[in-house]
Amino acid sequence: MILYFSGCGNSRHIAEGLGRLTGDSVNEMKIKESVPTYNIEPGESLGIVCPVYAWAVPRVVRDYVKRLSLNRIPSYCYLACTCGDNVGKTPEQFETVVNSRGWHLDAAYSFVMPETYINLAGFKLDSPENERKKIAEADKRLSAVAEAIMHHKKVIDVTRGKMAWFNTHITNSLFYSILITDKKFHTTNECISCGVCAKSCPLGNITMESGRPKWHGGCTNCMSCYHHCPKNAIHFGKATKGKGRYYYGHNEQ
Repeated sequence: MILYFSGCGNSRHIAEGLGRLTGDSVNEMKIKESVPTYNIEPGESLGIVCPVYAWAVPRVVRDYVKRLSLNRIPSYCYLACTCGDNVGKTPEQFETVVNSRGWHLDAAYSFVMPETYINLAGFKLDSPENERKKIAEADKRLSAVAEAIMHHKKVIDVTRGKMAWFNTHITNSLFYSILITDKKFHTTNECISCGVCAKSCPLGNITMESGRPKWHGGCTNCMSCYHHCPKNAIHFGKATKGKGRYYYGHNEQ
């Protein structure tokens, strides 16, 4: 069984690809709903697929896994994470969450996918060419990872990057304390009140009020609302001004 969380579609694409190759069921983490009880068969694996936010598994995913109800301990548990470049010590950080459930993290894999986080000056999307290249290389990697999963291979196969420990344990905390907020989101006059932002939010953190989106403080900065807006009418302070949009299957530069 595969459970995934995805804001802009990168992790959904990887989850669906792994599911297709392994034959495992693929289920979206309904973060905003109560966690259901999942039944897994003896010998069945549990895969968690999600993006990396500031060199760590998103807190909403960690909280979901802590609340996850299974009928038995999975015989093989793995993490498959998507990132713009590297993941730091994400596997070790997530292992503490898995261990708290009495499970064991047997493997971890990373897939480099197009950038989506552009909430700081200097942060930008990949060029269309780089987007295509990253997706093509990730798709090639799927077969090898799926083979390892089916054979329950125990391995940490990720791109860590420089300052791995510092980024996961120090930079991540700074990101959440200073930068992970929805207070800077606002709309321009280009907003057409379509509600796509509210519908695309995986956390149900946006409602439409008087024809405009309103954020309610439960944001994880997945940027789904920004990237799915058909008019590019949503911005995060001034940091996203003049920047394009991306979600899997669509790009605009």
